[in-house]
Amino acid sequence: MPADVHRVEITEQAEQMLDSLIRRHGAVMLHQSGGCCDGSSPMCYPRGEFRVGASDVLLGYLPDDIPFWMSADQFAYWKHTHLTVDLVPGRGSGFSLEAPEGVRFLIRSRLLTEHEVAALESQPPPPTAATVPQ
Repeated sequence: MPADVHRVEITEQAEQMLDSLIRRHGAVMLHQSGGCCDGSSPMCYPRGEFRVGASDVLLGYLPDDIPFWMSADQFAYWKHTHLTVDLVPGRGSGFSLEAPEGVRFLIRSRLLTEHEVAALESQPPPPTAATVPQ
């Protein structure tokens, strides 16, 4: 895939919060379930403390090699969407590591451009947890 085409990226503010969380908790991962509990908010967990499902899709890696996972059902809806992880004031779910900080991660989205769609469709589909070592 061309280096300029990514399914998921992150704002500087969100990246700074992840850096802080990594210093306190070690390696982390993000998961977007699309279910209850802040539906559009990705959840941040210590890596290895949340088991992704075999069909969950790995959309990519954020800085510091942070994997960003999405449930397969959610990916079916958002496969033509570019996602940006942002950070906003307010309490999100108590399960996500940033919750005690008075902030929450939030997904901002836009449709992929024709160039991005063509680049992504020329590649194999994103891997799932069944094919990626955890």
